[in-house]
Amino acid sequence: TQAKMGILERIKDIEEEYAKTQKNKRTEYHLGLLKARLAQLRSQLLEGEKGSGKGGEGFDTKKRGSAREAMVGFPSVGKSTLLCKITDTESATAAYEFTTLTAVPGNIKHNGAEIQLLDLPGIVEGAAEGKGRGRQVIATARTADLVLLMLDAGKGAVHKALLEEELFKCGIRVNIKPPDVTLTIKKAGGISFGKTVPLTLMNEKLCRDILGLYKIHNAEVVYREDATDDQFID
Repeated sequence: TQAKMGILERIKDIEEEYAKTQKNKRTEYHLGLLKARLAQLRSQLLEGEKGSGKGGEGFDTKKRGSAREAMVGFPSVGKSTLLCKITDTESATAAYEFTTLTAVPGNIKHNGAEIQLLDLPGIVEGAAEGKGRGRQVIATARTADLVLLMLDAGKGAVHKALLEEELFKCGIRVNIKPPDVTLTIKKAGGISFGKTVPLTLMNEKLCRDILGLYKIHNAEVVYREDATDDQFID
């Protein structure tokens, strides 16, 4: 659609500006705002057009059991085969790509707990920009307690890097603990900024301006860890 193309063009422009900007102390603030704008635009892209009724939707799969695990990978890497092997669910498998077209749930019972395992359609490069079924796959992965990356054994390192990059663009941080930073939205009082540790990777002005991009004007922010601007944006 025209709206989607407009967002993609803005993303491309910001990515080009980010790439050509030198990385040093003098440009940290500018680069931080660029990253915030990118995150905002990618979020809008994944949410879909306003009024479409499809914003931010994943696949229509009800969450069950004690936890949800989502398998994410490129097409034909064995997600459906693994689901069939370790659960009692049948998921279509074939020697061609994109056999799975929706989320297929299965159940794993372990030590009295029931874990829901989701076989998601294969994603392609550009999933963060909504290519293929990227929007739905990533939206569903966001609802999982654990994301399992499925890799082709012959292309493991390459696929892992590409998958992590696509997920990173959409705010899913694989094997990274969330920072000890709290953001509490308030009805009034402006922005209150507090810290319990010295900050070397972030500053109050950048924090306030990032919040302004998201139209957050009343909130309390407390840093208990020297977190980066990327971590704050997440």
